Amino acid sequence: MKTRKFKLLFAAAAVSFLLAALAFGQDGRSRGPAKPVTVPVTVRVRDSKLVEMRIVDYLLREDGEMQQLLSIRPPSESPMTLAVLIQDDLVPSVSVEARNIANFIRNQPGGSRVMVGYIRQGTLDVRHKFTNELQRAAESVRPPQGFASAGPFNPYVEIIEGLKRFDSQPLGRRAIIVVTDGIDVSRGIDSSTPSQSIDLQHAITEAQRRSVAIYSIFAPAAGSPGSSSINLNGQSCLERLSNETGGKAFFQGFSAPVSFDPFLKEIDTLLSKQVALTYLSTHTNKGFHKLDIKPLEKDVEIRHPAGYTR
Repeated sequence: MKTRKFKLLFAAAAVSFLLAALAFGQDGRSRGPAKPVTVPVTVRVRDSKLVEMRIVDYLLREDGEMQQLLSIRPPSESPMTLAVLIQDDLVPSVSVEARNIANFIRNQPGGSRVMVGYIRQGTLDVRHKFTNELQRAAESVRPPQGFASAGPFNPYVEIIEGLKRFDSQPLGRRAIIVVTDGIDVSRGIDSSTPSQSIDLQHAITEAQRRSVAIYSIFAPAAGSPGSSSINLNGQSCLERLSNETGGKAFFQGFSAPVSFDPFLKEIDTLLSKQVALTYLSTHTNKGFHKLDIKPLEKDVEIRHPAGYTR
């Protein structure tokens, strides 16, 4: 009996020690219990023409500390939740791209959920809520109005509104495709730079909080002053938005792309290689947590968010 009692006491002490280890970081600071976090990670094998996904092992550090991987769900096990947002005052030449965007939505894998919305002055015009009826979502795509009066002072406020729509959706692989000029002049011309736009930073934070990768396509707005420096600022903002959320930004000079088709094909390829990576986070304090995810195989490249915000 004494031996059995001693074993039970030892086991209880071991459990208490493990819980304490999770409650305190390497820096000795008290933390709450570890929690699972899911982030989108896009996997690409260098110089490979293979279409199928490869199972890859990773080293994951959060705020410089190693974290425990819990699961890696490929596209077949985690259907995509995708929002397509289009700025409503883009130049008329973008109108012909509505068909390409509709076809892109229509051709997504079965089980995908898609929302379509238009970035307008003051609000996000949701043409179709999240649905797995891809044909109906595709039919809701229309050419942007192309009038300067329809445009926002700042596309990032409506992007944030679109991000909040993910709250009602299942966790897993998530993405936004946004077609916009990326220019924020809501607080004057100085707010158009990536370092000065408050709403750009807010959009990045909200995307990281919800594990949404943002893929952006630059197109100028109708009635835009056409200044190369302003357009460059817009593109720089979009590049930061995409890079820090695990997506990618697409440009073709300062004018509207000749065709969105090459961009949409690349985005489709990237989405098909995106996995939902879940790990056990030991950093439960509020605020931004930096991520460093590295594949163990040398011929593999990955794209992931710069971090997430709790």
